[in-house]
Amino acid sequence: MSAPLIDLSNARSDSINKTVLGKICGSTQRFRDRYEVLKVLGRGGFGITFLAKDVYLPGEPLCVIKQLCPKVSDNLVLHRARQRFEQEAKMLSKLGSHAQIPQLLDYFEKDGEFYLIQDYIRGNTLTRELRRSGPFSEIVVKQFLRELLPLLQYIHNNRVIHRDIKPPNIIRCKDDGRLVLIDFGAVKEQLVASDRSSCKPSTTQFVGTVGFAPPEQLASRPLYSSDLYAVGVTCLYLLSGKSPLEFEYEFGTGDVRWQDHITVSKHFGTVLTKLLKSSPNDRFHSASEVLRALDLEPYLDNLMYCMNIKPKPFLNANLANDTEFEGYVPPLVRRAIAIRDWRTRLRARQMRLDYLQPKVSYSNGSSR
Repeated sequence: MSAPLIDLSNARSDSINKTVLGKICGSTQRFRDRYEVLKVLGRGGFGITFLAKDVYLPGEPLCVIKQLCPKVSDNLVLHRARQRFEQEAKMLSKLGSHAQIPQLLDYFEKDGEFYLIQDYIRGNTLTRELRRSGPFSEIVVKQFLRELLPLLQYIHNNRVIHRDIKPPNIIRCKDDGRLVLIDFGAVKEQLVASDRSSCKPSTTQFVGTVGFAPPEQLASRPLYSSDLYAVGVTCLYLLSGKSPLEFEYEFGTGDVRWQDHITVSKHFGTVLTKLLKSSPNDRFHSASEVLRALDLEPYLDNLMYCMNIKPKPFLNANLANDTEFEGYVPPLVRRAIAIRDWRTRLRARQMRLDYLQPKVSYSNGSSR
């Protein structure tokens, strides 16, 4: 006889109702005489997120309140949870008021509980968008990268690794369509040690999501390129609708075998493959590198001629400068044409000089 299934929804509701915010959620009672708690938005391993209304401000704007309430008895685990929570507030404050990052409004401790208040982003996560409309096209995914990568470069320039980039943590803002990256509770600040001999092995536990995190992050040694790997896995999800755990991996390298499920252009496939390299040395090292690779695609056919040693039929300088010529000739191509033409004239001039240079005979039979 099989054991009956246990319904955990009531137990979860009971645990929420025991929290300070859970007790007043949906009532007219205000938290700190300022915030009217409306509903629960989400729940994680270390806290609960509530939607609230700030009655102090004109228009009573919506905001998000994160309450740290880990149900653990291990003091070390609790200490680490509080450190992560404090670090999230610190990082949000450090990253400032970037349009694609929820702004930190307040952070405080009350009766031994930690609270973080930030902007509420009205919109849908990429997970919800995909469930509603189906997998994204290659063009849409490329546009997604062009919107997210500059933000990621900004974050990395501030020496921050997000460590949990995935579709549920990326929201498409309903007001203006911008992408917003949320949940900085897993961030890691890169500190430059002044004395390498004093460095100790990291004792922090793995932070991130299995399937989206690369091997070095699973070993608690995340790099900037770890976020790029997660971006690559996010692209696979958007293109196929498949969870990362549904893909197979190469036995020797550990690379994702995504080509069996997804069809994209040759150039974009090369970009995805490099994003998803298991070894950090083979992966893109910065978000700007990925952007350059994407921006290079329109010029590949023209650059093939510029980089080939053997001469190929190509536009001459006059055609490139002709305003009536059909099609746009990029500045890079114009410059390559001009350089090739200059080198041709230089070689021809040198050959004429060599031919016209007089030869002088010497008594020993040598010539000059």
